[in-house]
Amino acid sequence: MMIRRAYRYRFYPNQEQRIQLAQTFGCTRFVYNWALRLRTDAYYQHQQKMSYKETSNQLTQLKKNPEFSWLKDVTAVPLQQSLRDLNTAFLNFFSGRAKYPRFKKKRNQQSATYASNAFKWDGERLTLAKMKSHLKIRWHRQFTGIPTKVTVSKDSANRYFVSFSVEEEIKQLPKNDEQVLKDTASHIAIDLGITDVIVSSKGFSSGNPKYYKKYQKKLANLQKQLARKEKGSKNRDKARLKVAKLHAKIADCRKDFLNKLTIQLIRENQVVITESLAVKNMIKNPKLAQAIADCAWGELIRQLDYKAGWYGRILVQVDRFFPSSKRCHACGNVLDKLPLEIREWDCVCGSHNLRDYNAALNLLAVGRTVLAYGDTSVGDKAIALSSQVSSK
Repeated sequence: MMIRRAYRYRFYPNQEQRIQLAQTFGCTRFVYNWALRLRTDAYYQHQQKMSYKETSNQLTQLKKNPEFSWLKDVTAVPLQQSLRDLNTAFLNFFSGRAKYPRFKKKRNQQSATYASNAFKWDGERLTLAKMKSHLKIRWHRQFTGIPTKVTVSKDSANRYFVSFSVEEEIKQLPKNDEQVLKDTASHIAIDLGITDVIVSSKGFSSGNPKYYKKYQKKLANLQKQLARKEKGSKNRDKARLKVAKLHAKIADCRKDFLNKLTIQLIRENQVVITESLAVKNMIKNPKLAQAIADCAWGELIRQLDYKAGWYGRILVQVDRFFPSSKRCHACGNVLDKLPLEIREWDCVCGSHNLRDYNAALNLLAVGRTVLAYGDTSVGDKAIALSSQVSSK
């Protein structure tokens, strides 16, 4: 199966490359913010919509202005790409997939994208446009495709990364299409939680490393030191960098845990069933927001989704309003209410139910029904089917 895939590596630029990258990041950020202001003013002041082509023509005129001649010091490709990124941001906004584009800040992650005509790749070394030497990349894995574009970035912890976009063949995992519906042993349902990030219908509990809570005390001390530093001083920059590095460490640990967990689920099962949670709404609960954010449920579902597509697996998502926790998997009796602090309960039928495991078993039953109808999406049909099952 041919797919477009990104490979991300860390690299270590020399002093000359750091200066060139800083100039490129600054120019790219400036062009993005300039075009955003231009398009916003055009709409609110003149009720006109500007396209990518119009902003590109305006950028050409801007470069001719002596006041902005420094835009010519960097290659033009990342600048044009920033206009394309802004145009994509507006398309996402008008289609309801994202909020209105925001101005980029210097302290946040900086990035620049180079098309194939703005870098050299010989299979081992990468040299960006207007750079005399290749980047010193830490190769921790190899890819087989030919990169069509590369994106260099610098995060708030002053770490540099390069991402290669390649199209390559991904080997499908072994499967038997005819037996997917019948082979129930290859089906698994997972219930997302806080005590355990997932509890499966096969009795597996992942646990919860709680990386943010683990480093919370250290992070609080570093933030306290940062707050005491004078604004604009070098000591404040050093303190800010320490905070950013700890945040990056927490994020890396969490991402590593989720990657290992999701690939294990995809490799060992033909069908993965979960519920479609509205994490953005759930995180508004002030008592649970921190714990939910530390679990990163949204990222877990995202990884399951694209990995299932890569390796030929099936991901079924059940309607979030299905009462998986309150319903007894043995007899189908639904409780009127089940407070979050109650982790075990006895049903009128005599069965003793563990909250998360019981929910996983209920999701498994409903997910198989959705799968039998041939719809594995989170669309209206799948939601309607799961709602029908929950009402029976």
